[in-house]
Order: sequence, then structure tokens, then C-alpha cells
Amino acid sequence: MKSIVFVTAPEVFRDEEYYKPKKILEKAGVEVITSSVKIGKLIGRFGYKTESTLLISDVNCADFDAIVYIGGVGASIFFENNDALRLANEFFKQNKPVASICIAGVILANSGILKGKKATVYIDGKKSLIRGGADYTGRLLEIDGNVITANGPDAAEDLGKSILKALQ
Repeated sequence: MKSIVFVTAPEVFRDEEYYKPKKILEKAGVEVITSSVKIGKLIGRFGYKTESTLLISDVNCADFDAIVYIGGVGASIFFENNDALRLANEFFKQNKPVASICIAGVILANSGILKGKKATVYIDGKKSLIRGGADYTGRLLEIDGNVITANGPDAAEDLGKSILKALQ
């Protein structure tokens, strides 16, 4: 069974960017583990509730087949988070899928893994992606090697499908 870790803010994450890809992946038999800076209840921007069962500091790349950074305003807590940046690099170097949606693409840019990669992000993060060396496309979804980026809630289902395809 494949296993994926979702890195999710404790609050104000984008609800549909979390639950739409998760539903697609779980329906296909993929285990989705939610990680954050705390264990316990997480609350999305529109009130969606989920549980974090793993601290981001305890995520081990060897235990997962992919990592997904969930967007929304709350994701900004990970922009300079050493664990979030380290994990993006570890998964990338092991050629495992590294995905982000919405503003969470800034995490990938700040980790350095977008240099020379085509990528997209919510428009507020465009400058950060360019500063991080990405070829910003502005498209709904972008796949470049093992990096998958989506620009917002409208791309949530496509993100889930793309991650699933990358795992096969």
C-alpha cells in the first residue's frame, strides 16, 4: 500500500485543497497521513476539521511515497519552517513526488527544489517562485519531473489525480 504525508497548517488551510485530493487518493487505496506543527484537531478556513497524527518534525521520508503541502493562508507558517524545507529536499532527492497547492508552492520555492522547474502557484506567490528559480507558468496545474504544483482550489481534484498517477 502506498502512503502519502499531507503537510497541513493547524488552522486556515484551504478545506477543499485538503479533502478533495485526499478523497481521490484514499479511494484508490493510498494511505494519507496528516502532519502539522501539532497533534490533534486542525480547522480549515471554512470550518472543515481533520486530525494531525504526526508532527512535521517527526516525518521520515523513508516512511512515505510522496509529500503534499496543502495551501491556504495558514500555509505561510511553513514558508521558513526548517522541517518543511528539509522534507521537500529529501523527497525531491529521492525522486519521490513532491506536490503543493495554492500558496504552499512558496515552500517548494524556498526549499530550492524549483530551480529550473516549471511551476505554478496562487498568484500571491508568483514573485517567490520566480525568486526561487522556477519557470512560473500560471497554469492550473504543472508537472515537471517529480514536482507537481497546482495554483488553487480549482485544481484540487487535478492535483489528487496527478499525484495518484505519479505513484503508479
